[in-house]
Amino acid sequence: MSHDTATRTAAAPAADGEGTAPAHGLTLRRAGQWAREQYPLYILIALLIFAGLTSDAFFSSYNVSNLLLQVSVIGIVTLAQFLIVLTGGIDISVGAVAGLAGVLSAGLFGGGNTLLAVAVAIVLGGAIGVFNGYLIAYRGLEAFIVTLGMLALGRGLVYAYTEGQPISPHAADFRTIATTAIGGVPVLGIVWIVLAMAMAFLTRRTVFGRRVYALGSSKEAAHAAGVPVKATMITVYVIAGVLVGFAGFLLAARIGAATPTGGDNYEIDSIAAVVIGGASLVGGRGRVLGAFLGTLIFGVISNLLVLLNVSTFLQDAFRGALIIFAMVLTTVQFTRRRRQKTAHS
Repeated sequence: MSHDTATRTAAAPAADGEGTAPAHGLTLRRAGQWAREQYPLYILIALLIFAGLTSDAFFSSYNVSNLLLQVSVIGIVTLAQFLIVLTGGIDISVGAVAGLAGVLSAGLFGGGNTLLAVAVAIVLGGAIGVFNGYLIAYRGLEAFIVTLGMLALGRGLVYAYTEGQPISPHAADFRTIATTAIGGVPVLGIVWIVLAMAMAFLTRRTVFGRRVYALGSSKEAAHAAGVPVKATMITVYVIAGVLVGFAGFLLAARIGAATPTGGDNYEIDSIAAVVIGGASLVGGRGRVLGAFLGTLIFGVISNLLVLLNVSTFLQDAFRGALIIFAMVLTTVQFTRRRRQKTAHS
């Protein structure tokens, strides 16, 4: 058996009864299973209906465009968090890295060249990804501990560099990507959607993606199946770092300046979006669509609370309640799957 074949076998769950049931029966069964697993979509639809009934301004073109701008940057960070969670890891430094990438892209070399600013943010994010991935994959350190240290280091560097003051870039076109729209759709939102589609293709349609799922299911089994565990792990953190660094630049571009508090709570928001999207924090399970919908769910809640003049202090309470609700649904779903597999075996 080749390494890729073994990887595919380890990562892809077998369909119950495949080869014995009629094709249309399998199709209906899979469609029914897919529908049962789409609770993030149902939550989002319910929220949109509620928002439309309670606020006349919610579906206005201005508010929808503003909502898309608000969720795009954290949406890209969530994609990075999602990829790491698939391996069974977690990154609580994403907010600090995004903030550091933002201030350096705006302040380094005076922020006078936008392409250079993008390059600075991406290179920084990738370099931090290499560092984190090396310590986790090759030195055997826990992802939580490594990224906790990077969280403190990143925030410290941000405040040391900015001295607590916002940094305004000099490039006239620094904000162009955040202020331009195509057909009424913000370019920032289009970038997020394109990156989400690319991530979906990477994780579901490539050998690398199958290796990531295999890694999250069982590192020992993945290694036995021929998966290059360490190389795959460090690649995951590099890709995630590049995404977070790019998101840091986009955050500075959207605001028009890099602030010392940029990226605050992104680690919580991204983990929450991944969880409510149905991914397992122990790794090996999850879909990009779920992470995408999870980001929208929290964005809609925050936006609606503002429109309804609800205290901002209640947003964390709503977020926490949703996380608990999503965890309960996910636990029930995984338990049902295990019972079904046991019954069929």
